[in-house]
Amino acid sequence: MAFLFRSKPKTDIVKTTKDVLYLLLQDPTSTKAKQDASNTVPTLKIAFIGTEEHDSDPEVMEKWVNALMSQDVLFLIARCIRHMDIHAFVASQHIFTYLIRWKPANYSGQLDTPVIKYMTDTRPEIIYWLCRAYDRAPATPNGLSSHGGKMLREAIKFEMVVLTILYNQSYADVECASIKGVDMSTTQNGEGLFWQFFEWIGKLSFEVAADCFQTFKDIITLHKQVAARFIMANFDLFFAKYHEKLVLSKSYVTKRQSIKLLGELLLDRANYEIMMKYVERGEYLKVCMTLLKDDRKMVQYEGFHVFKVPCAFIHPYFILLTRTEVFVANPQKSDEVVKILLKNQSRLIKFLPTFLADRNEEDEQFHDEKNFLIRTITVMADEKDPYAFLNRKSDGTK
Repeated sequence: MAFLFRSKPKTDIVKTTKDVLYLLLQDPTSTKAKQDASNTVPTLKIAFIGTEEHDSDPEVMEKWVNALMSQDVLFLIARCIRHMDIHAFVASQHIFTYLIRWKPANYSGQLDTPVIKYMTDTRPEIIYWLCRAYDRAPATPNGLSSHGGKMLREAIKFEMVVLTILYNQSYADVECASIKGVDMSTTQNGEGLFWQFFEWIGKLSFEVAADCFQTFKDIITLHKQVAARFIMANFDLFFAKYHEKLVLSKSYVTKRQSIKLLGELLLDRANYEIMMKYVERGEYLKVCMTLLKDDRKMVQYEGFHVFKVPCAFIHPYFILLTRTEVFVANPQKSDEVVKILLKNQSRLIKFLPTFLADRNEEDEQFHDEKNFLIRTITVMADEKDPYAFLNRKSDGTK
C-alpha cells in the first residue's frame, strides 16, 4: 500500500475527502454521508501519517499540506467534526494534530507552523468552528464527545491561536476575520468568541463541560502575558462572568474547578496587576466569604485559598506561603475591603478557628495560613483607631 501511495499523486484522496465532507455538511443526518466520511477520512489519515508499518513520505508532505489548505479540507473538518462517527472523528483528530505541528525543513517561523499561520492569517474560521463545536455538542454512546476539544487544545499551544480566540468579536454564522490590526487595549462587549465559553461550560453535559473547562483554562493560562493583558483590558466583564457563570455555578465540579483556577490566577506572578485590582473590590471579598460557608468541604477549602488573598493583603508587609511560591507585597489598601472585614471581624475570629478543623493535622500549610489570617484580622480589633494598623511599620511599631 505504501508503494502505491508513493508512486502516484495523492491529491485525489484530498479532493475526495473534500467532496465527502461537503456532502456531510450539507446533510448531517444522511447515513450515506456519514458512512462515506467514516471510510474516507481514515484513508486520508493513513496517507498522511502512515501506519506502524509504513511512514508517510516526507518528500511529498509539503505538496499534500498545500493541497489540504487549497481544498479547504481543514475548514470542512472543523465544520463537520460534531457530525462525524467515531472512526472519522478519531482520524480527524490525528490528521489535525499532526498537521499543525508539521514544519518543512526550510521553514523559518519559530513561533508557528505553516498550518498555524494559515489558520490565523488566512482561515481563522477553522479556529472559530472548532470552538463552536462545543455549542450543542452531543456525547456519543461510547463516551467519546463529538467536539474538537483535543484538536483545539493542541492549537492553543500556539500563541497566535489564543490571540485569535480572545480578540475575534464574531459569533454568528458570518465570516470570521483575522485579528491583524485589532486594538487589543479596547474593552470588549462580551459577545465575541471567547465569551461563549462561559455559556458553554454552564449548559453542556458533564463530560463535555469538563472538556470545555479544560480548554477555557488553557486559553487563559498557557500564554500568561497574552492572557494577563486581555483580562486587564476586560477586567470588570471577565470577573462578572467568571463569578456568575463559574464560581456560583450550580454544578459542583464546575464550581470547585473554577474556584481553584481563580486562586491559581490571582497568585501567578504574571497576573500581579490583576490580583492587586481584584483585592480592592469589596464585592469580590463578599463572594469569597460566601464560599467559606458552602456545605461542601472541598468548595470551602478552595474558597479559602481565594479568600486569603484579599483578606491577608490588608497587612502592610504580607508574606503568604502558597503551595508553590512566596509572595511579598505592600499594596494600596482598599477602604471598601477594610470596612467589610471590620464589619465581620468578630464573626470571622469566631468562625476561622473551627473552619475545616479536620484538615489542621494533615495539612500543616493550611493550618499555618489560617492562623496567620486569624492573627491579622484580630490585630484590627486591638486598635482604638481601626485603621491604625494600616500605618504600622514592618517591625510592628507605629
